[in-house]
Amino acid sequence: MTGLNVLIAVTAILVVLGIAELALHRRRLATIRYRIHVNGTRGKSSVTRLIAAGLRAGDITTCAKTTGSTARMILPDGRELPIYRPGGANIIEQKRIVAVAAAYQAEALVIECMALQPLLQSLSELKLIQATHGVITNARPDHLEVMGPGERDVARALAGMTPVAGMLYTTETEQLGELKQAAEDRDSKLAVVEPLTDAEVLSRFRYTEHGDNVALALKVCADLGVDREVALEGMVNARPDPGAMTERRVDFFGRQITFVNGFAANDPVSTKQGWELASSRHSDLERRIAVFNCRADRPERSVLLGREFATWPSADHVVLMGTATHLFAHAATGAGLDPAKLVIAEELPVEQVFERIVALVDDSALVMGMGNIGEGGLRLANYFRNRALPERS
Repeated sequence: MTGLNVLIAVTAILVVLGIAELALHRRRLATIRYRIHVNGTRGKSSVTRLIAAGLRAGDITTCAKTTGSTARMILPDGRELPIYRPGGANIIEQKRIVAVAAAYQAEALVIECMALQPLLQSLSELKLIQATHGVITNARPDHLEVMGPGERDVARALAGMTPVAGMLYTTETEQLGELKQAAEDRDSKLAVVEPLTDAEVLSRFRYTEHGDNVALALKVCADLGVDREVALEGMVNARPDPGAMTERRVDFFGRQITFVNGFAANDPVSTKQGWELASSRHSDLERRIAVFNCRADRPERSVLLGREFATWPSADHVVLMGTATHLFAHAATGAGLDPAKLVIAEELPVEQVFERIVALVDDSALVMGMGNIGEGGLRLANYFRNRALPERS
């Protein structure tokens, strides 16, 4: 057999195997009655967890997968397994998740979209998930180097995972026109959900959960037949995402520090909302210290956050950790931030960043982490958590 014949034979075998694998994947998808694909700039992981918790509470056998702060597979009994990625993150791993869900005979799979490239977002939906229900939490200015250059472009990219002949849910209003067009193009119904503003309901969560997220999750669960209070109870009792906005109180040799983990809110709109909320909630504390974790591979985010932060409620100190902190510093000072407020802690280990922070506190302080949860953000949040006082009952 000549080399050409061997090549033709191998190619034919690979094509047949590929067709067989695709057919198997589609059969697995068909066994899962509800396939819920969650996308958006901010809140994807939280909404994925909330929907899954609500469905589990309604006795719907549910698997879920988050991609956010730490990728997790959530089983029908609520147990969580880490996602093993020997070759790094790749959207093809969604096939493995579908296979696991099918093996558990799941009635529902709630899965977070892990693609950033606009083409891959569409491919992930049309080929890998084929959702019955889609959720786009919001469309805010982030990952502009991939989905930009503007917010409208971000909305178009996110809309690539709109299901075909299904349901699409959102609380987005600024770029609603792009989502309406996508829903029409794919013959799906669009449900625009009003954010939940009931403070009594939101106070039931042990961490700061956003009304937009809860409202989206409740609407999806209601449309799948789960009673509102049953779903809400399941959500309140579910484990939050590691990137959820949590608070920890630390007593460091008489210095009272309230640390707010806002690292996962990495677009300017969400980050500003978190900073304003934390600042107003803890106005009694003596100082306010903003900690921004910068990443050299997220340069546009650093520039955007630096420029915007200069116009927000003022901080007494701004600690810059991570890499390429000069981008944030230059943008912030160029927009009017006092350079004397900057404390550079670039590429320092978290224990040294912690020491830099507590050295700025005389009596009491609000310390809020922002920017990026990866590359040190989560480690610093855990460092504060491990030194925190017992939570108030």
